[in-house]
Parts: sequence; C-alpha cells; structure tokens
Amino acid sequence: MAAQRADVAVVGAGIIGLAHAYALARRGHAVTVYERSPQAAGASVRNFGMIWPIGQAAGRMHEMAMRSRQLWIEVLHAARLPYFPTGSLLSVYRADEADVAREFCAVAPGLGYPCAWLNTSEALARSAALRPKALDGAIWSPTEITVDPRVALAQLPRFLTERFGVRFCWSTAVRDVDSLAADAAIVCTGHDFETLYPEMFGASGITRCKLQMMRTHPQPDGWQLGPALAAGLTLRFYESFRICRTLPALQQRITEQMPAYDRYGIHVLVSQTANGELTIGDSHEYGAAIDPFDRTEIDDLILRYAGEFLAAPTLEIAQRWHGVYAKHPDKPYVSLAPAPGVRVVTATGGSGMTLSFGLAEETMQEMGL
Repeated sequence: MAAQRADVAVVGAGIIGLAHAYALARRGHAVTVYERSPQAAGASVRNFGMIWPIGQAAGRMHEMAMRSRQLWIEVLHAARLPYFPTGSLLSVYRADEADVAREFCAVAPGLGYPCAWLNTSEALARSAALRPKALDGAIWSPTEITVDPRVALAQLPRFLTERFGVRFCWSTAVRDVDSLAADAAIVCTGHDFETLYPEMFGASGITRCKLQMMRTHPQPDGWQLGPALAAGLTLRFYESFRICRTLPALQQRITEQMPAYDRYGIHVLVSQTANGELTIGDSHEYGAAIDPFDRTEIDDLILRYAGEFLAAPTLEIAQRWHGVYAKHPDKPYVSLAPAPGVRVVTATGGSGMTLSFGLAEETMQEMGL
C-alpha cells in the first residue's frame, strides 16, 4: 500500500517538531510527523518546562520569544494542558549581583522587557520560597510560564491529531528525506547530527551540551513555589544580561571564588510541576561526545547553591537525569536549507521550549508555506 502523502513531513516529535506541525496544520497543510522513538524522549522532556523570554537577547530574539509565549498560551488552552503563568524572580544576595540586577532593570524596560527591581521586602512578599537572610532584592518578570514538559510532550500529539488531523509515525527512523511521501520536509532532530545531513551539521559549528537535573518528591501540604526562581549565577548565563556594564565584575568574582561552578557551567533554576514536584538544575558540559555517566559532584553543587536561596519544605530528590541539546557558540537557533523544499531547524543553548512556536512561524515564512 502506498504511503499516505502529506504536504509537509516533519522529522522529530520534540517540541520544535511539534511546534512546526502546529504552525503548518493551522495553515491548512496536511502534516505527517516521523519520530524514531515510541514517544518523545530527548531534551524536550528533560528540561524545566520554562518558557523564559527574559533570557533572550533584546530585539528580534526577545520578540520571537514573546510571540512564542503567546502561541504557547493559545495551544495550552486549546489542548487543556496545565501550566503556571507565574512569572519569574531572579534573586540576588551579593553586592555585585545586585549591581547587575539593578542595571538590567533600569535599562531593560526600554528594550521591551516588562521587568522591575524589587527590594527585599517586595521580593519576599512576591515569593515565600525565597530565603530572607542576606537577600538584597530580585528582578521580577511577569512573562515566564512553566509547563510540565513530560505532560505536554505526551499530550500535544493527541491534540494535533484530533484537532488538525496531523498524522504521527512513531518508532520510525527517517534516514533519507527523499523517501518521504511529502512535498516538503522540516527536520527537527535536536542533537542527532549523524542520521540526516551529517556533513552540513559538521560544517555548522554546532556541538552538544549535556545538563544534569533533578526533581524532588511532591512538596507537602500543597506548598506552592510561586514564580520560577533563579539567583545570581543565572545573570552570567543568558544573553539578555550581557547588556549590563557591571556584568564582567560579577563574572570575574565567580571565576575566582566559585571555579567548580564555572568548570561545569552551573547556574540554578527552580520550577514546579502541577503535582508539586520541584525541578532543579542545571549544568552545562560541551562536546560532540557526551559522557553517559553523571557526576555526583555536579548534583551536590547544584543543591548546595539552591539551598542558599530556596526555602522549600523538602529538597529530597526523587529523580536524577541528564539531557542533551544542540549548542552553537553564537546563534540561538540554526536553520539550514540542504535541498529545495527541505529545512533543518534546531534551537540551541536550551532555548527550544522558549522559542519553539515563534521559530516555527519564522520557518513557515521563509519557506513560503
């Protein structure tokens, strides 16, 4: 029997692939998604579930993230998926951290970020999960959203099938795009650089990033985290904060006084699932070959730092794992055109959840779909 023909084939059922399937289907295209595993099992289900616009560079990338946020909310409502539109707090406990945070809050609103500086009492009023000792204040941002990626990635395919007729071919590895019964193809295979177009990936400058993460048992008595939390280490991690002239002094202090955190690229974020678990991480180890064995030292460093700002009832860990995503030294995403009617798309640096739906719209425009 001949394969059912589609207007567009999407290779990969991670969040980037699903976002492209949604963008295509809502425009009336017949879409088939091919996924080599029985279900999504890569970076898309191994992250915090944060849609994090505040981390994207001012201008085009922040605008893409905000558009993606708008589409996320549209999809979450339509698919009846749980989410927390609680925003984020980036707390600071040292003078150089406060310098960067205050500078960012002075400059960023003029660049489109709806953020504000909160003093100590205002930050504590916003979140009961912050430790008050030595707290100087926090950056408050209302734009961040948290979903449970394991729930979302499991249920979005059903929504896309029922609402738009998207066809899913699970446990189907695509080794040749030309063999697909489709007029066009979009390849969203994350950190798999070897199966399709390996020469193009090899010349792109992309490598891999391994991150270690943990999840606690559900917090007791219905305790709620509130806004997603971060702290001073995060200021050196995201592109958005590089606008701050005070940032190099903070980076130098961390390099000199916290070398292990630099060695493993650690900064600490905390989010909460609908079941009450806290997701805590993460680290960043780069290279084409990923070590399959996790380091206890990294988990200990993450939990030690989390304990400096997070006042949760329990940090007893129920699960530990690592994820792997694509990383480019300069670009927040990579879009390659290896052949007519074919596009290879991957978000890099862990920004897939944040950029997904906005990036998919851009792909549609560039391909004329």
